Amino acid sequence: MKEEQVQDPNELKDEAVNETLAADEAEAAAENNADIEEASDGGEAAKRLQELAEEAQARTLRVQADFDNFRRRTQKEKEELAQYATSKLVTELLPVLDNFERALVTAPGSAESEAFTKGINMIFRQLEGVLKSEGLTAMETVGQPFNPEYHQAIMQVESEEHEEGIVTEEVQKGYLLKDKVLRPAMVKVSM
Repeated sequence: MKEEQVQDPNELKDEAVNETLAADEAEAAAENNADIEEASDGGEAAKRLQELAEEAQARTLRVQADFDNFRRRTQKEKEELAQYATSKLVTELLPVLDNFERALVTAPGSAESEAFTKGINMIFRQLEGVLKSEGLTAMETVGQPFNPEYHQAIMQVESEEHEEGIVTEEVQKGYLLKDKVLRPAMVKVSM
């Protein structure tokens, strides 16, 4: 006869427990592998987050530097505007100053007009003083080398007392407002 193999119920339990344990071990191994992969993905994610943080920090620093530059530039523009705010008015007053000078040069020398000339001279000096207090200064040109930034040559003349390129005569005064040329001087230059 055939022997029948009959399994003990305890053996069946042991096999079931073993299968369950094997399944649990396989599941745990799979979780460990997932954790390891996740950790390596987490490392990459952490690196990516670090790169993003560094990029954001660099962007923030650039924006802050741009803002600081903007603030300095606008402050400088405000200062320049305040410094040269009177330039338009002073420029418009220069022909008046020129006319006063011409009037004083051509004033008659009679005793009757002496008081009138003296009054005009006082007004001229007062106007000149106010303009000087705003920073207006006349340029010294005669005997200086010709400089196109400060002089406007209207004529070249032969001169034995000056070498070539020297201003020999001033036709119209030039003026500086603080350190900026307000009106170049019209001059004759030796050749």
